[in-house]
Amino acid sequence: MDSFQTAYAHNPDLTVEPRSADEVAAAVRHAAERDLPIGVQATGHGLSVPLDGGVLISTARLDGLRIDPETRIARVEAGVRAGALLEAAAEHGLAPLSGSSPSVSVVGYLLGSGLGLLARTYGYAADRVRALELVTADGERHRLEPGDALFGAVFGTVGNFGVVTAVELELLPVAEIYGGQLVFDAELTEPLLDAWRAWAATAPDTVTTSAGLLTYPDLEQLPPFLRGRSVVSLRIAVDGSAAEGERLVAPLRAVGEPITDDLRIMPYAESGSIHREPPEPHGYAATNALLAHFDAAAQRALLAATGPETVVDIRQLGGALREPGRSGAAIDFREAEFLVRVVTAADGPGSVPALDAVRTALEPVTLGHQLGFLYGAGDIADEAQTRAAFTPETYRGLAALKAEYDPAARFRATRAIVPAH
Repeated sequence: MDSFQTAYAHNPDLTVEPRSADEVAAAVRHAAERDLPIGVQATGHGLSVPLDGGVLISTARLDGLRIDPETRIARVEAGVRAGALLEAAAEHGLAPLSGSSPSVSVVGYLLGSGLGLLARTYGYAADRVRALELVTADGERHRLEPGDALFGAVFGTVGNFGVVTAVELELLPVAEIYGGQLVFDAELTEPLLDAWRAWAATAPDTVTTSAGLLTYPDLEQLPPFLRGRSVVSLRIAVDGSAAEGERLVAPLRAVGEPITDDLRIMPYAESGSIHREPPEPHGYAATNALLAHFDAAAQRALLAATGPETVVDIRQLGGALREPGRSGAAIDFREAEFLVRVVTAADGPGSVPALDAVRTALEPVTLGHQLGFLYGAGDIADEAQTRAAFTPETYRGLAALKAEYDPAARFRATRAIVPAH
């Protein structure tokens, strides 16, 4: 089965492509009756731990999408991609709290927490879910709402508790935003990051921003001035007017001459262009760290641990992300001020020294990490790494729910939570 992640793949005994929640339930019962593990995949962007044997359930054919413009609620089935929801919501002047890539599945994005383009203004997308439909390891279908014990456990745990077949989520009355990228030559990396950190510290919560460090491959499809070039990019999304956006970004433009500057007012439906995520499937491994702060010392440590073989993504958090949502989502370390993600090419599963170096470099300021941004099997797919995504109290609660709803750990082709005994 095709996957966006190409470094490795699921290797099931049986692949099922259901068209309804009832067919999903039948596939899960088939696995349960034969004591088989279960993997779930929509697009394969988040493929983190490959399935060996067992049953792989592809949710790609669950493509139902319905929007109620009066209540601003969208019902989204598990195979719907973010781009489709963006376009459908825009027809009503509405927007989901979508992320950096329009090609990911909406449900998969939410299972990883939903850290979106307007996250500092409106919080995690998972906190805007109002109901979900779940098939648990016994093949039973459930409709869950905030307050149900299992509801919050589903978000932030990337598929540990069953197959989510649909969600109902809140849309926002956002038709357009000010956003885009400022891209500079890598020679300006240190002064630019210094200026960006100082700027971000005083930016209002209407601004969600990140910095990216990467070296473009030498490919003909790229503009000549970017081929093989190392750059630093500042990504900006402002929930506000053009005038407000221009005023806010003026200090960043003053740092130096950008290679490109495409900051502008854009329809929210085009917001997936801000991060310029690669559209083609490829192989990758990644780690991440939620930081208590990102000061000059942490910046130096990060730059010393990374190089041209890595892509670095530094996202400012704070704002509305600090606030617990009504969903009760299992998203810990909301006090973190930054999230650092580091991605590198991967030819297969196993330890990636570049990622080990990053984790070591940032350890003094690391609070935890997010499971949804861990890619690559091997040494980072163990229980200790999973535990580190949560506080001890949260993990104990999740392990108890795992023992109740999936005692055989049938859903273990993910960063698996170990059932409490």
